[in-house]
Amino acid sequence: MRLSYNGAPYHGWQSQPGGVATVQSALEDALSKVLRHPTAITGAGRTDTGVNARMMVAHFDVPDTVSFNPTTLPRALGAITGPSIVVESVWPVADDMHARFSATSRTYHYYALTRRSPFFNALAWAAPPTLDYDAMNRAARILLETDDFTSFSKLHTDTKTNICRVTRAEWVTVEGYADARVFVITADRFLRNMVRAVVGTLVDVGRGKITEEQFRRIIQAKDRCAAGTSMPPQALYLWDITYPE
Repeated sequence: MRLSYNGAPYHGWQSQPGGVATVQSALEDALSKVLRHPTAITGAGRTDTGVNARMMVAHFDVPDTVSFNPTTLPRALGAITGPSIVVESVWPVADDMHARFSATSRTYHYYALTRRSPFFNALAWAAPPTLDYDAMNRAARILLETDDFTSFSKLHTDTKTNICRVTRAEWVTVEGYADARVFVITADRFLRNMVRAVVGTLVDVGRGKITEEQFRRIIQAKDRCAAGTSMPPQALYLWDITYPE
């Protein structure tokens, strides 16, 4: 299935014990009710509390005895999950297709507004108008030369490696919105809290608190405490996921 969601009402994507509201648990509850069969889903990634997704992909397996119409299933699920989660389409795939492990890249967007907006305040970060985006982009290019992102990873996770391959990292103007910028970053995989930590450290460059060379040394330190603060989650969006098929 392909879906999108507003992350504000949820404690991230991944199901948690104790009945905590997450996107995964809401979808599994809806699927199990509609299909009348306990159904687990696997997502392409794990967004943190309050983070949004313009595009998330998930897969689920059901026995042949469970029949449903992929065309009408999204509407049935939406009637249960409510407006914060929208399942856009459902389709059959090969048995070896995996929403997470088959993905070849993921793209995140982080939105910054230099002028407050009654429509987008809750969906973007209020940025100071004096940020030096040219300096931030020069520092961002260092990410393309980096493989170990330990300095931008949440501490004490179960991740076996902090190696990632970033293929795009830049701040661009949002078309049609002169007061908005978006940080676009694409990689084969992302670590917990990685994008928000990267953006926070780039903002330190834009504010003149650290230089581009200091940004490079922060990466080389492989120490989360050396990097900048983690940015607010509401401005972050899982934007795109690619697959070989």
